[in-house]
Amino acid sequence: MARAERTEVFDVPLDKFYQAIIDYKSYPKFVDGVDSTEVSNETADGATVTMNLNLIKKIAYTIKLNHKKNQEVNWSLVSGDMMKVNNGRWTLKDLGQARTEVTYSLEVELKGFLPGLGMIEKTLVNTNLPLTMKAFAKKAASL
Repeated sequence: MARAERTEVFDVPLDKFYQAIIDYKSYPKFVDGVDSTEVSNETADGATVTMNLNLIKKIAYTIKLNHKKNQEVNWSLVSGDMMKVNNGRWTLKDLGQARTEVTYSLEVELKGFLPGLGMIEKTLVNTNLPLTMKAFAKKAASL
């Protein structure tokens, strides 16, 4: 299983960063590798989202997300064709002056046995993590 956590500070107001995170339907427009999303059971407290990715290969999975407005969004795997584990969390902290401290935590484990599976997991978690955070910051700044 691959795990990673990263904290960065962005020059974006906290409420805009939070809005970018919970706008699941727009992920295909700004998150690299996301082909489509299907959102169900969406409320102020959370949603269930099916993600269709095209990274190293096509992957589909469904996660249950929980919202704590302008503080945190966390999720856990409901089902997935290639994933055993997909848990994570966005944690937001208002630093004032339109600056937000963002912590993104992720743990992923893929099903089955493939040569290089551990490397795929590490790439998904470690390489994509900084790029994903920057994509969300850019989206938030445009809101």
